[in-house]
Amino acid sequence: MSGQSQRLNVVPTVTMLGVMKARLIGATRGHALLKKKSDALTVQFRTILKKIVSTKESMGDIMKTSSFALTEAKYVAGENIKHVVRQSVQSATLKVRSHQENVAGVKLPKFEYFIDGETKNDLTGLARGGQQVKSCRAAYVKSIELLVELATLQTSFLTLDEAIKTTNRRVNALENVVKPRIENTISYIKGELDELEREDFFRLKKIQGYKKREIERQREAAKAYADEKLSEEISLKRGVSLSSAYNMLSLASQKDEDIIF
Repeated sequence: MSGQSQRLNVVPTVTMLGVMKARLIGATRGHALLKKKSDALTVQFRTILKKIVSTKESMGDIMKTSSFALTEAKYVAGENIKHVVRQSVQSATLKVRSHQENVAGVKLPKFEYFIDGETKNDLTGLARGGQQVKSCRAAYVKSIELLVELATLQTSFLTLDEAIKTTNRRVNALENVVKPRIENTISYIKGELDELEREDFFRLKKIQGYKKREIERQREAAKAYADEKLSEEISLKRGVSLSSAYNMLSLASQKDEDIIF
């Protein structure tokens, strides 16, 4: 069945008409709110997409610089520098934490890095290559910062994509299924109520006609009864027959329209 021919199975009453109108108002408001939410999420989605593209473009240059700095440190300080660095580091100083941001009712995960403690690399590269080791560390810190930002953007991108799909499905359901079905139901109830009103009007006219005919019949019966009683009284007073008294009464009730008294 198409959306125009669907309706809810309800009893056509005035109360149900009010309920359906209230549901239609609620569905219209919900559709408008979800449409605004979808537009807001789409704008945020496109902004994040632009940031992802620019971040990935800069990611290549930063990773190339970091790899080149690592090669310089190995060349100057020797291949054993990695063992010296591992021995001087007990725990990570650059850590990542996460929290959530609310964007149009959708909670987006956001990651950020922070420095916990001090870096103990004062003696690293003391013999040779100390400057290159520090440059390498700074380059890789910048790479980690960019990776954390990219992780935030990628996760938000996927979350927003799923939220936009869900919101659009709800918008389409309200626009193409729920609202037309309620509108068709309201039209059906109005048609049925109009038909009932016409039936009541026709019934009232029939009742009024019957009452008028009954009143006329009772009036004629009362008049005939009064004439009969009057005829009996005339018959008793004048000593004539009942039919003669009735004829006299009939002649007396007739008036000549040409004579004015």
